[in-house]
Amino acid sequence: MNLNILKKQKTSISLVKTTVDLKKNQGFTLIELLVVIAIISLLSSVVLASLNTARVKARDAKRLSDMRQIQIALEMYYDDNGSYPEENSSNGSWEHSTEDGGDFIDFLKDNNYMPVVPLDPINEGSTYYSYYVYGTGNYGCDASFGEYYVLGIRDMESTGRPHPNSPGWSCPTRDWETEFDWVTGSFEKI
Repeated sequence: MNLNILKKQKTSISLVKTTVDLKKNQGFTLIELLVVIAIISLLSSVVLASLNTARVKARDAKRLSDMRQIQIALEMYYDDNGSYPEENSSNGSWEHSTEDGGDFIDFLKDNNYMPVVPLDPINEGSTYYSYYVYGTGNYGCDASFGEYYVLGIRDMESTGRPHPNSPGWSCPTRDWETEFDWVTGSFEKI
């Protein structure tokens, strides 16, 4: 009789072992799959948000690089000619970089002060890079310094107005930092 009991116990143990082995081979449960999908979704949204922030900062870095390139070209022009280009003085308006260049940028490029026309990384035909030459003494600036230019960018993406790296430009009765995100300028005589 003891032998029958042992056989029954052995059969019962092998059935439990077989049931456990079957559960191991069935794979993930629905809950486990949903948890994994939720974790992957959360991680991908964090990565995408970081990637978008990096893209915005990269576009603004390109804009600042373009402005430095334009500023260097203006200073090289000044060194050669003793004044800044006044392509806009005939119509009395701001010059803006556009897909076609814009008078002041085309002028600098055509006279070999710049290798290419810099364009905004998103809106390649927009007016992000602006330039104007003001006459002597305008807006209360010291007339002994002569004419001066103002060069600025509007609508940078990563910061508000003014950009933390903006050198700024103002005269006693006008502050261009309230009009541009990044702005600089220079007098002809210092």
